[in-house]
Amino acid sequence: MKFIKNAKIFTITGDIIENGCILVEDGKIKEIGKDISEPKGADVIDAQGNNVYPGFIDAHTHLGLSEDAIGFEGADYNESIDPLTPHLRAIDSINPMDRTLEEAYQGGITSVNTGQGSANTVGGTFVAIKTHGKRIDDMIIKYPTGMKVAFGENPKRVYSGQKKTPVTRMANAALLRELILKTKEYMGKKEAADGDISKEPSFDMKLEAMIPVLKKEIPLKAHAHRADDIFTAIRIANEFDLDLTLDHCTEGHLIAEDLYKEGKPAIVGPTMGHRTKFELKNTDFKTPKVLQEAGVKIAITTDSPVIPVHHLPLCAGLAVGAGLEEMDGLKAITINAAEIIGIEDRVGSLEVGKDADIIIVKGNPIKDVDYKVQMTMIDGEVVHKLD
Repeated sequence: MKFIKNAKIFTITGDIIENGCILVEDGKIKEIGKDISEPKGADVIDAQGNNVYPGFIDAHTHLGLSEDAIGFEGADYNESIDPLTPHLRAIDSINPMDRTLEEAYQGGITSVNTGQGSANTVGGTFVAIKTHGKRIDDMIIKYPTGMKVAFGENPKRVYSGQKKTPVTRMANAALLRELILKTKEYMGKKEAADGDISKEPSFDMKLEAMIPVLKKEIPLKAHAHRADDIFTAIRIANEFDLDLTLDHCTEGHLIAEDLYKEGKPAIVGPTMGHRTKFELKNTDFKTPKVLQEAGVKIAITTDSPVIPVHHLPLCAGLAVGAGLEEMDGLKAITINAAEIIGIEDRVGSLEVGKDADIIIVKGNPIKDVDYKVQMTMIDGEVVHKLD
């Protein structure tokens, strides 16, 4: 049992609690408020008036699949010899002992959605994990969280170099449509067989992996920067009645009203850095503000390792500097991220019954570049504490 006291608590979904307390038991938040009696025998943590937040969440990363300072030997996020690999699972590539995960929780990022890169038309399934642990199986919050698909320059570039399809945007979209249609046919045959193995279609691991997408158990997780690519992702999702998240959404500010009407959430970024390719030419930190004001649910991403994941609060802060409201910036790396991933029942806010993923911060992580994460707690365990 742990008892945090003398804290300025940012619950995210409720009021800010001045001089508040949080009681943690069995890895969960048991009680939160102002007038809580200190339990006998509890491990007392004095926040000393500092800010307390739920652990931050990055809704789109490649954390653990692109290992630090290694190169090819640690690059396990793109199986870039086949444009259709829906059967690949991110959990089989993550190295939880990579240094970047330690940097994550030291920086206050306690959960991430991580998975495949954008080389392939269809890359495989993402997973939401806690950032502390030795065995990935014990770190999973939710699996799968989405099926990675990619639009725009990346699949074109990868496969044009191999002299095979797709080398155009229309071929990329056609490959995805074909896979969806084959999965529909496969599902129909399985249902018609009604359990009779002799009548079932031959097992196809790729099509099996796509079934949860067609059943709307998981969304298509669409890498799309340019406005036309965003609309193509939406067109295909609507055509087959599929759920969709818009990852990167770089030109979202140019089509914000349309995106609001479509009702698809946007995971915006990485915005901090050079415009390294043509489809990034309209990158702007104002994108989250414009989307938020239009009514689109937003999260902010580092796309780690593009930006180191522990700079997630800085990315939110730069969006706030471009006009996004401060609380909306916090929500973009907490509850909004959790809701978009589908893990809001466990993380993203400080509420009774949720996982005790809690950070104590000296300073304002959204506005102060010199803020310090004094302590990080994941599942009620203190995993980081400044001396």
